[in-house]
Amino acid sequence: MKPTNTLLAAQQTTIFTVMSALAAEHHAINLGQGFPDTEGPAEVVRAAAEALLDGRNQYAPLAGLPELRQAVAAVNQRFYGLKVDPDSEVVVTSGGTEALGCALAGLLDPGDEVVLFEPLYDTYLPVIRLLGAVPRLVRLEPPGWDIPREALAAAFSPRTKALLINTPMNPTGKVFTAEELDFIAGLLVRHDAYAICDEVYEYLTYDNHRHVPLITRPGMRERCIRISSAGKTFSLTGWKVGYVTAAAPLAAAVMKAHQNLLFATPQNLQRAVAQGLMMPDSYYAGLAAKMQAGRDRLAAGLARAGFAVLPCHGSYFLDADFRPLGFTGDDVAFCRVMTAEAGVTAIPVSAFYEGEAPRHYARFAFCKRPEVLDEACARLARRFGRG
Repeated sequence: MKPTNTLLAAQQTTIFTVMSALAAEHHAINLGQGFPDTEGPAEVVRAAAEALLDGRNQYAPLAGLPELRQAVAAVNQRFYGLKVDPDSEVVVTSGGTEALGCALAGLLDPGDEVVLFEPLYDTYLPVIRLLGAVPRLVRLEPPGWDIPREALAAAFSPRTKALLINTPMNPTGKVFTAEELDFIAGLLVRHDAYAICDEVYEYLTYDNHRHVPLITRPGMRERCIRISSAGKTFSLTGWKVGYVTAAAPLAAAVMKAHQNLLFATPQNLQRAVAQGLMMPDSYYAGLAAKMQAGRDRLAAGLARAGFAVLPCHGSYFLDADFRPLGFTGDDVAFCRVMTAEAGVTAIPVSAFYEGEAPRHYARFAFCKRPEVLDEACARLARRFGRG
């Protein structure tokens, strides 16, 4: 029989699925996959439940319910001073991943080039290649993950259609500064390129670092597709509600892709998220404070167990170097041993690279209850001789 799609056929099962299955097999504490182990705000969950009973359970409008689009516009104005037309510049999607796929599909033609920063979320490259576009990778190096400005400039060419940026960044915990964003903006203007901005961790920044959307920088309002996610904002990752903010022509391009993939996101979830986005500033500050406390707790525990912990200023994740423990294998082997023998699961950071990659880092999720993080650290300390 004729083969299926060659690109997808060659793609391996995602490392997150592999490691989560291994965690279940060994009854390990799973600090690999990035999802909280507590429910989101009770009032938001209750709003979704009640919305199922109000007689509006048919298709939502293609662009999303008006109340959610208005709420997205309102938080853009509230937190970033960004004035947005909810009727023409917001599109609701089924999660940030769908938003990403629609943004790429709405922009790219076969042969177009896309500049990306590595390490990177593992969905980016397959989607770009499925569209027939060409990724151009620029590597950030630990521990500071600073932009190599000459390499970034050299990655742009006359064929560059877009840059894809993730800030706060998974898996590095990097939060791009306004100065870095302005350097990127200059390259986008010079090469007449767009930016797809994966900002799903926008409210999860620490140590007085603040998220700055690229769309707010000079010259960027008409060039950026900004993506965010209710899953990360409200610790409800299973809901899969995302939203795009972009100038009207770009939003229209995203919406055309959206109508051919999913068309509409569940009405009750949209109504609940609209209510959630209007929660007071204290909710957003409290969410960041809670996550920062988890980061600090896990970082201290990993350090006591003998890891060298890298800085993390945003997202759900921190990376740690396991070489001080005396382990001589690579990161995949280490994560398997750690799961089987210590009962703690993490993700090998090499999974976020294409080709040659650092092989001595593991990525840990700290979006877990304090007692879970404490037990994980105690297990690691016992296994690696620091207990």
